[in-house]
Formats: sequence, C-alpha cells, structure tokens
Amino acid sequence: MAEKEQQVHPLAPASEHQRSDEESASLQSKELKRKKRIKYAVYIAAFAVFQTAVILVFALTFMRIKNPKVRIGRVTIETMDTNNTRAAAASFDLKFIAQVTIKNTNFGHYKFDNSTMRFLYDGVIVGEAIIPKARARARSTKKLDVKVEVNSRALTSTTGLGSELSSNVLTLNSQAKLKGKVELMKVMKKTKSPQMNCTLTFNVSTRNLQDLKCN
Repeated sequence: MAEKEQQVHPLAPASEHQRSDEESASLQSKELKRKKRIKYAVYIAAFAVFQTAVILVFALTFMRIKNPKVRIGRVTIETMDTNNTRAAAASFDLKFIAQVTIKNTNFGHYKFDNSTMRFLYDGVIVGEAIIPKARARARSTKKLDVKVEVNSRALTSTTGLGSELSSNVLTLNSQAKLKGKVELMKVMKKTKSPQMNCTLTFNVSTRNLQDLKCN
C-alpha cells in the first residue's frame, strides 16, 4: 500500500500575528480618538450657540434703551375761580398740584434736568410750571408734585371760553419735554428726551378734574 502523502501547511510566523493585532489595536485607538474629537467639537459648537443666544437675549433685553414715559398722574385742585357773566368777560384762574410721573422701564436709571411744563388754552399759553431735575431709578416710576397756576389773562379773545364755561367745562392742554440720560452699569449713557401731551378737562360746576388723557 502506497503511503498517503500528508499535505503540510506552513504556519504563519508569530511576528505576523503580533503585527496584525497591533494594527487592529491602533485602528481602534484612532477611531476612539476620532469619536472623542467629534464629541468635543459638538460640545464646543453647542456651547458657542448657547453663549451667542445668551448674549443676544442680554443685548435685546438689558441693553435696549427705551424712551421713559412722562405723564400727569393726578391733579389736586387748590382754588378754581371762573367768570362767565358775559361772553366777552369770560375768565378763569386756577391753582392746583399736578403729580408728574416719569416711568422708566430701562435697566439703568434715568437722570434728567429741570424742564418747563406748559399749559395751553386753545393754543395759547396760559401757565407754566417747572418740573425739577431728578432721577428715576431702573424699572421704576418717579413721582413729582408740581404746583401750577393758570389763568386767562393771556387770551386775546374769550368768546370760545365763554361758550365752554357755559357748558360747565374748561379744557386745558399740557405739554412738556424732558432731557436726560439713561445710564447702564455706569458705562453706557444714552440721551433720551421723552415728551408729554395731556388734555385736562375740568368741571367748573363741581370744581373737580373730570377727565385726564395723556399720550
């Protein structure tokens, strides 16, 4: 019987197995490092977006400077004298205290100088008063009591006044303009000049303020 020839396969050298394992480990390490870099990049990008959003909200909310609002809040009448015996001799003389309010919605205080508040009847100035300089704190309303005296002596014609007084009403218009600066964090200052335009309707029969509208 012929002897069966045995087929012999040569074994791979041990060094080749070791090199293959090292290459595989190196590839895995590189892949892990790549994934970590991607993760860090995502974190950095997310943080940058978050930081940008915070700065944007801060700029739009805190750094946006608005014009304060100046209004007449209420009126306390001290004296009211009117005369309407004849249309040509119609007259009025009033003394009252006007509470002027300055509403500051900014995140910094508003400091303003002395201002003149004018009262007009039918477009003619019939009285003036001084709004004293003051400071409205951040996100607050400053209230100032101003003494006012108005009369009809400056009117060249009182025919319309006589007709109005016959209806037991007296309508005055009040105007003022403040000039000051809003200061944020003691660094940023911006000039703001809010204006006031109010219409006051007095009831001369009851000697009270009947209506007050400001814009």
